[in-house]
Amino acid sequence: MATLIRDPQPAEIDALVERREALGLDRRDEVWDGVLHMNPPPSVEHQILAQQLTELLTPLARRSGLFPLIQVFGVGEGREDYRVPDGGLFRGQPEGVWQGTAALVIEIVSPKDDSWKKFEFYAAHEVNEVVIVDHKTREVHWFGLGDGEYRPIERSGLVEMGPSELASQIDWPKLPPQK
Repeated sequence: MATLIRDPQPAEIDALVERREALGLDRRDEVWDGVLHMNPPPSVEHQILAQQLTELLTPLARRSGLFPLIQVFGVGEGREDYRVPDGGLFRGQPEGVWQGTAALVIEIVSPKDDSWKKFEFYAAHEVNEVVIVDHKTREVHWFGLGDGEYRPIERSGLVEMGPSELASQIDWPKLPPQK
């Protein structure tokens, strides 16, 4: 359920935001054009996929001269508008909290997440490639940026890998029971 609370926010909302920050629960929160999106922690299945992506992509990135960071980081210019992918590859070692761009970002689809809605933002920040890993369908989607839009690609221009090859190397975690 999405909830929009218009400004001025009640003090309880400010307290919730401060509490989430103090407890470190805000690491995956995002701000879309000034609107806070509070995201829950990832499932174990999500984390298993992130670990495998780290193991599979790190050696390829290093061989290509890229810096792997398959961890949470912010793409954007600051607190008013940023996205938090599940990982990425950089042309050099990133620094600080906000990264203006990345060579590649990775999004692992979670229930009710907005991975597919981030393309316009990533394109505006000149992210060259976007990889979306969907645990539920057991698919990897790989997109390259061209003329300001992302289009599916069969092979990365950054690392020696493509979506079908990556999908075949993932030991997909068991799907959670249907509710």
